[in-house]
Amino acid sequence: MSDAELTVEVAGPVATVVIRNPGRRNAMTPAMWRQLPVLLDGLEADPAVHALVLTGADGTFCAGADLGDLDELLEAGDGSIAVAAEERLAAFAKPTLAAIQGACVGGGCQLAVACDLRIAAVDARLGVPPARLGLVYPAPTTRRLARLIGPSAAKHLLFTSELIDAERALRVGLVDEVLPADAVSARVDAITSAIAQRSRLTVAAAKEIIDERADEARTAWWHGQVRDSGEAREGVAAANERRPPRFGWAPPGRP
Repeated sequence: MSDAELTVEVAGPVATVVIRNPGRRNAMTPAMWRQLPVLLDGLEADPAVHALVLTGADGTFCAGADLGDLDELLEAGDGSIAVAAEERLAAFAKPTLAAIQGACVGGGCQLAVACDLRIAAVDARLGVPPARLGLVYPAPTTRRLARLIGPSAAKHLLFTSELIDAERALRVGLVDEVLPADAVSARVDAITSAIAQRSRLTVAAAKEIIDERADEARTAWWHGQVRDSGEAREGVAAANERRPPRFGWAPPGRP
């Protein structure tokens, strides 16, 4: 039996998906790529989960995709199971955060970029190496990377296949914060705790609008949710009364 798997840990309102593939620096196998969307479907449907963390086991985020079946990869192109998993992660309706230590390369970087936020340890090394392998990086993946860090920085990573350290990744916008390795977990906990205390309505709407997934009708629907839910009235009342807000809105599903 393979010990390569994705595991889920839920603590309060935060779910953590852990990439585990000992001996391969947590490389993603085909089975793991297929497993990820299934896990995400369940966590998105769970009303108790307010945020998701993606990380790797044993001090390594993910060293890439397991390229054991190269013919399958070449045949699939942009229709690969890796792209499908990435797109599902990017479309996850709740905030996502990648906690990065060690190698975050290729398919690992692909997953990190699909998250909303990225917190990196100082020992992190990030890069996308398809030019070393003669592969074309998937178009959705390439565009997402370029939107995040800009065309020039994306071209540098793709043209050279260089791995960059966490400080450079911070400068180009590939990660949001860089911390000592032993401080990453506490910072991730602080961010996800803050998110869990905020209005889920505000957070969900902001994510859709920033990611350009909300058309005019959907944006109008969000404003209707604000009017009908009483969320804003509760937030203003809590601020005036100097108390924590008691937000109660829950996602009703897409109309």
